[in-house]
Amino acid sequence: MNFLTRFSLKNAVAVFIVSFLLILAGLYSFSKLKIDLLPNIEFPQLSIEATYPGASPDDVNESVTSKIEDQVKGIEGVKSVQSVSYENVGIINLEFPFNTDLDKVEQQINSSIKELDLPESSNVDVNRFSFGSFPIFNISLFAKDDANLEKVLNDEVIPELNKIQGINSVSVGGVKEDLLQITVDKEKAAQAGLTLDGMKEQINQKAVSFPAGTLNGKELQIPVRVEEKVATIDALKKIQLKSTTNPEAKPVKLGDIAKVEAVTEQGEYTRYDGKDALSMAITKKQDANTVEVASETMKILKKYDDQLDYAIGFDSADGIEKSVETLVREGLLGALFASLAVLIFLRNFRATIIAIISIPLSLLVSAIFLNQLDISLNIMTLGGMAVAVGRVVDDSIVVIENIFRRVRRSEEGMSNELVESSTKEILKAITSSTITTVVVFLPIGFVGGITGEFFLPFALTVVFSLLASLLVAITIVPILAKFAFKKVPPEEKEGKLQRGYAKAIAWSLNHKIKILILSFILLFSSFALVPSLGFTFIPNEEQKMLQANVQLPASTSLEKTNDVSLKIEKMFADQNEISDVTTEVGSRDFSTGVKRPNQVGYFLNVKEGVNVDTFIDKVQKKMESITKEESPKATVNVQEASTGGPPTNNNVTVDLYSSNLNDLQKAAKQVENHLNKDKRLKYVTNNFSDKQKQLVVEVDPDKDAEYGVSGFQLLGTISDQTKPVSVGDLKLDNTKRAVQLSYDKDLSSVKEIKDLQVFTERGPVLVKDIADVRTIDTFTSIQKLDGKVFARVEADIKGDDVQAVTKDVVDGVKKLDLPKDVSLDGGGGSDETVEVFQSLGLAILTAIGLVYLTMLVTFGKARIPFIILSSLIFVPIGSLVGLVLAKEPLSVSVMIGFLMLIGIVTTNAIVLVDRITQNREQKGMTIRQSLIEAGKTRLRPILMTAFATIAALIPLALTTSSGTLISKGLAITVIGGLASSTLLTLIIIPVVYELFFAKQVKREKQLEKETT
Repeated sequence: MNFLTRFSLKNAVAVFIVSFLLILAGLYSFSKLKIDLLPNIEFPQLSIEATYPGASPDDVNESVTSKIEDQVKGIEGVKSVQSVSYENVGIINLEFPFNTDLDKVEQQINSSIKELDLPESSNVDVNRFSFGSFPIFNISLFAKDDANLEKVLNDEVIPELNKIQGINSVSVGGVKEDLLQITVDKEKAAQAGLTLDGMKEQINQKAVSFPAGTLNGKELQIPVRVEEKVATIDALKKIQLKSTTNPEAKPVKLGDIAKVEAVTEQGEYTRYDGKDALSMAITKKQDANTVEVASETMKILKKYDDQLDYAIGFDSADGIEKSVETLVREGLLGALFASLAVLIFLRNFRATIIAIISIPLSLLVSAIFLNQLDISLNIMTLGGMAVAVGRVVDDSIVVIENIFRRVRRSEEGMSNELVESSTKEILKAITSSTITTVVVFLPIGFVGGITGEFFLPFALTVVFSLLASLLVAITIVPILAKFAFKKVPPEEKEGKLQRGYAKAIAWSLNHKIKILILSFILLFSSFALVPSLGFTFIPNEEQKMLQANVQLPASTSLEKTNDVSLKIEKMFADQNEISDVTTEVGSRDFSTGVKRPNQVGYFLNVKEGVNVDTFIDKVQKKMESITKEESPKATVNVQEASTGGPPTNNNVTVDLYSSNLNDLQKAAKQVENHLNKDKRLKYVTNNFSDKQKQLVVEVDPDKDAEYGVSGFQLLGTISDQTKPVSVGDLKLDNTKRAVQLSYDKDLSSVKEIKDLQVFTERGPVLVKDIADVRTIDTFTSIQKLDGKVFARVEADIKGDDVQAVTKDVVDGVKKLDLPKDVSLDGGGGSDETVEVFQSLGLAILTAIGLVYLTMLVTFGKARIPFIILSSLIFVPIGSLVGLVLAKEPLSVSVMIGFLMLIGIVTTNAIVLVDRITQNREQKGMTIRQSLIEAGKTRLRPILMTAFATIAALIPLALTTSSGTLISKGLAITVIGGLASSTLLTLIIIPVVYELFFAKQVKREKQLEKETT
């Protein structure tokens, strides 16, 4: 690669022009990068939502869910199949490995479902899951003055929002639905022999508009259309209705037996700080720029300031901007600290400027590649840049230091030849060290799972930056050095540091055993610190948004749920710790898509400085005291809101299996109580649902045959009496409305069901005469995992030692006296964390192997790479001490830090060993002379690169801002490991080198004695 230096020196202007163009391209690419909190990862999960209107959980499970499960569990690669069957709907979640082609799988599932014999009224949708599927906004909207808010939203705001390129969906909660309610007098309808379904059909027959062929004339063909319109409410009231079951009954007008009126219905209530509001949730497309979408959304809302007010309950763009600002600040501070470190060592302002020029250039070039690969600017890419800031100056430091030193020694002064030879002298060292650091990141691609996907953008950012820094070091730095070092003072005599280091090397070489024993004592002592560190996937990061949920018994009405919620919201208003509350009563559950009138969800934004854990305990107790008064069986859950980020795996899970649902419920409650007693756990949840009353009408087979009545006929009769019938949308008086039929009196007792009349071949007969009517307790949902009915009790772990707590909890559960036919499977996030750590451990070993091969190719001798790799042995000393002092647990971030250290630490060793090799091969020095001379010569660049890297990472290690904790453990690991390994490398490498060449050292000593 020396030709690049030669070319650059001869064509300086061309190189500067290319550099300027790269800077412009980098700035442009940076401006075009999508800004997001997390890497754009699509989870290998598919969710199948099957709706079956009017069906109980048992019916949904038997007729829909189980059939779909049986069909999809055989799809190649499926890891797990989890399902839940509610009333009216079943949800089946499928999980696949990360390398799965989801397009192909989705086609297979759709094809498989079409082959199934599902009920006609059922409907099946297949959806995907990604970080982008979480709402980026939750906005509460209020009408200004007399504005019709719903009309403004539907006619103007939402259509404009949908035009924004990156928006996926806009949903509004809390809307009121205008209905034309037809309330039928039950007694008059019975006398006329009319049912709601019969009336619906006759109304629809009066509102028809269908093509009836074509009239063919000599010159024209005229389409024929038959229409019968009901254009007004008065016309609707005059419709003649005739009984289909009783031919002798006289026709009646709808208006004579029913009350027709326009009403407003509300299926859910949404509020902001206790004030009625509409709640708008916005999701973006997976590859859209979150900040850009948020900005465009705000622009549109501001256009309607005269008609609506809004309050933002949740804004992910704001969190993203804060995280980006934090990481940019840490990166800039890191660059400043690295520059100061270089200045302290070189004591030359111009040399410092040249050395740090690689920082902006390298990062801008990496932005070009990130933009081309469509990788967003997120906490991982920004973390990669912040981490790379210290490393990208290393190559430039080594080059500038060598040129600076050679110029000061030279009597001829600055020349192209001197710059070229100075760069060539260290070219092999910086090239091999950069390539070594790059190959270290290759194994991340083989880690797999979400860890590999999540850290890949981080790795690519560092790799692009390092490769760019190498190019800068051998092209631009020599040119700048040539112009900057025209006049430099002559080299000073060896400083105290160099003389002292030379003596330290000489002493160490004469006391090798002592040095090695002391080093290994330090190493093994550091390993003793590991048990005190804790073991987690990603350290817990405190969220300032809380998610609270109240679940009342399954049969609770929406109105009752709303009444309870209003009392809770009044309590929230008295809590000084809460800044605002968004309430959703009876709204759609985000994870299942099911509307639950018995549930309330709250988003609570907590003020800065509040201790979240303490406040959660306080507010949960207050909520429980309110709900227990209103409904003793109500459950309350308060926890930090999930941001849709990577799994923390800081949870413990107990799965219980049994075909006996009563025993399963009992066991789940036992385990839940056990987990609630453990102070190391929080947010204990039990997914096993409560029971609700259900009326079962079972047809007697003998009576069925005797009266000629079927179960479907009985179903039609009862459903006609128990639920409203939708007629559809009709345009009446120039207003399009949904039309609904219902009776004026609801059935209120089992006796009334028994006394219902069913028309049979033998005339009217009561339900109780042909069927057994009884009340039973049934579960509100049926949940299965891989085809087996199960209950899951889960909790988050407060501390960072996830593995130890998980083991204790699972062992404790196994000792419980659970029902005999219940089996359990305990584990949780620690199992996945162990797998990830094993994968990363393998990646580290692979990286070491790749580094060895790289150096073997570079140096051409098998022993040299072993000498260089010996510097890695003592990396854990400083890293583990640093983690203990910072109270950081062992985590994935820490493991990535160790992976990075392999590349960074071997860089220093390569720079030293390369000089030793040059001394032996080009200058004919003995091994000991080579070691001492190389140590004195390379001491300054080694210390400079180490201190620059450490200084650049200090802001990241000291940060307390959210969104950067994933890089904090990494920074501490690298700082500690680099500090200890640099100090030990300067001593250990010479010692190990002499040990590997012991025979030659002995011969050289013998020859020296003979010469003397």
